[in-house]
Amino acid sequence: MPEPIEGFLLAAGLGTRMGALSRCLPKPAWTLRGRALLQWGAQALRQAGATRLGCNAHLWPERLRTVAEGLEVFDEPELLGSAGGLLHARGRVAGELLTWNADIWADGVPFEVLRARHREARATLSWLLVPHPGGDWNPVWMDHEGRVLPKGVAGPWGPYHFTGAAAWSPEALALLPEGPSEVNDLRPRLAALPMGHQGVVVEPFPWREVGTAGALIEIAAELAPQEEGRLPGCYLHPAARLAEGSAGRLTRCVFGPGAAPHPAMTDADALWFEEDGNQVRLGL
Repeated sequence: MPEPIEGFLLAAGLGTRMGALSRCLPKPAWTLRGRALLQWGAQALRQAGATRLGCNAHLWPERLRTVAEGLEVFDEPELLGSAGGLLHARGRVAGELLTWNADIWADGVPFEVLRARHREARATLSWLLVPHPGGDWNPVWMDHEGRVLPKGVAGPWGPYHFTGAAAWSPEALALLPEGPSEVNDLRPRLAALPMGHQGVVVEPFPWREVGTAGALIEIAAELAPQEEGRLPGCYLHPAARLAEGSAGRLTRCVFGPGAAPHPAMTDADALWFEEDGNQVRLGL
């Protein structure tokens, strides 16, 4: 019998907003401080005591596997969505399943608080929320009992922001239909339960969404100035090879695995990486 799964990283997607970068790596395989985004999430789950972890993979599954050490990888040839991806874990959860969106960098995710509050409320699904920081993210509102309200409905508590961390009970996983589905598809069924979908509000913690090539460059400069962000205005994967003296000649470029442009080259707004022994250049 397969071992129970305690944590799951949602790592499948098309990477559309990443543009050319998705021609090289799936989003969760890009690194910060030498560690793939996928493994930042795995570390947070392990720190909360989740030892058996899984993730799903759609775009470049074999390339995702190279950074998925310690995780059970489930291939997802047909995208199953933000809820449907958890079908891989259905039937293998003994208590609750802690989940995380693997395209996010965060430090100090309070999964222990989420788990404790989830168990205390006997909730079906719990979201980890922080006060809404402004911007384009959809606001989350709750009623007086702490239940998450339907999308677009304002309530007495909020607005909050969903961090990407959640706790799913086996009962919540049993609600998943076969095939693709989104969390919003489940909300009517969750609303009919006593504490079907609750919000757990915590103080903000270091959290950054890595959604675009520009965001990756900016986050590298901020969080890894001696590593991926060491060439000002660019991103350097740990497996990229750049000659000395590149600063000033390369602007807003992303250098992926194996990238090794000619030392005398001047370039801007480009992705470089190695594929089948050849250097590939794509515009961002």
